[in-house]
Amino acid sequence: MKRTILFAILLCSAFAFSSEGKDTLLVGYTPAAPFIIEKEGGRLEGINVWLWKRVSEDLGLPYTMVRMNFSQMLDSLKAGNIDVCINPLTITSDRSKEMEFTDSFYASHSTIVVAKKSSFQKIKQFVQSFFQLNFLRGFLLLFFILMFFGILAWLFERRKNPQDFRPGAKGLWDGLWWSVVTLTTVGYGDKAPKTRMGKITALGLMFAGLLFVSGLTASIASSLTVNQLANETADFSDFKDRRVGTVKSSEADEFLRTHFFKNVQTYDGVVPGLVDLKKRKIEAFIYDAPIVRHRIKKDSSLQQLEVLPLKFDVQFYAFGVNKDSVELEQAISLRILEIIESPQWQVVLSEYGLSEL
Repeated sequence: MKRTILFAILLCSAFAFSSEGKDTLLVGYTPAAPFIIEKEGGRLEGINVWLWKRVSEDLGLPYTMVRMNFSQMLDSLKAGNIDVCINPLTITSDRSKEMEFTDSFYASHSTIVVAKKSSFQKIKQFVQSFFQLNFLRGFLLLFFILMFFGILAWLFERRKNPQDFRPGAKGLWDGLWWSVVTLTTVGYGDKAPKTRMGKITALGLMFAGLLFVSGLTASIASSLTVNQLANETADFSDFKDRRVGTVKSSEADEFLRTHFFKNVQTYDGVVPGLVDLKKRKIEAFIYDAPIVRHRIKKDSSLQQLEVLPLKFDVQFYAFGVNKDSVELEQAISLRILEIIESPQWQVVLSEYGLSEL
């Protein structure tokens, strides 16, 4: 009962606002799918569009939609040139000093978009793994072991087994060949030691090879794994020294600057930033996760981009209202609360591929 009375009071406040000299509200927006989707002919749809239509119809608020870029829209709202902004604005303390916020209707977070690696880049990365210092050390040690036992076997066998271990430089090659065949357990049988010391040398090579090869295999696997992990991004701070992009005057823009990102390129919207990322003019694009995911999913020209599994900078979305329209903000907020508590809100979110955070 009390809630009904409060709603009636706020509804009267909304009507009072309309009668004070502003019969039609100016509502600013900029396309931000899936919240605001601009179709052919200027027709609008999306989560926020649906929500605003419900609120305005229930409160009896006449309005005119005004398309702006994001930065211009915020400036206009702060200056009182528009009455309401229906974009998913992140509630921040700085913004709250210059505009009113309705109650939040959705929680999100920022993420990072990067260009997918081409097949050539993946092959190049794999080949480079074999030139890591630890990897090369292992192979040099292997070569030393093969040479050591090959020369040792040749020294013991060259007089009593000259048909397998020939004298001179050819014999050194025979020893190396024998040690490689023995260590790899190929076992061609074309060369074999016949002296006691030659056979002891062969036993030493077998046992040393058994221990060393297992260690070398582990070293190779470790080197490849470490190199792969080094090329994967585990945190947003890995991009602090890279050239990244975001939307001008957005919460992501403020987040990057307060976290000391050194090279930030700003754009008027999401699409120009993603296009520059595709052209590799920037190394990453950082923005609200649901917006960039939806854009990449729906735009076939952006399939070369991928969203990293990173979540940071939790954000609470709300409508923005002119600072001088407190009563209007309260009326809108109450109606938003009632709508998002209804089962229909979950249906609308799922229709656009979203769910509560």
